[in-house]
Amino acid sequence: MAMSSGGNSGGPMSEINVTPLVDVMLVLLIIFMITAPLMSHKVQIDLPKANPNVKDDTPVEPMDLAVKPDGTYFLNDGEVSEAELKAQFAVAAAKSPQPELQIRADRTTEYRVVKKILGDAKDAGMVHVGFMSTGKAGE
Repeated sequence: MAMSSGGNSGGPMSEINVTPLVDVMLVLLIIFMITAPLMSHKVQIDLPKANPNVKDDTPVEPMDLAVKPDGTYFLNDGEVSEAELKAQFAVAAAKSPQPELQIRADRTTEYRVVKKILGDAKDAGMVHVGFMSTGKAGE
């Protein structure tokens, strides 16, 4: 019962099967060959250089709009009509940077009044609109 010392004697296989690795690498190579020309832009333009150190710290004063329950408007503590309010929205929308519209509506003000203000602000091009409230939700 002599054992032959040739061939595979049941020990761990020491050869690595590289065929799956080569297949994956060839697929990746083909993908990169297809996508590389798409990543280059055909139209060349001279882009501006961004300077992160320059900051525009000029504070923009927000527009404070108070709405009473009877539907009267007070823009920055001065009473305004609906036409004047629309004109102020148009002026503020043209500014750069645009000021924020802060709406302070009375708790008993009807929703249709606030909805009309939001619609007028949107039509004028206002994008920064906020609602002011008290800090306590229980009151």
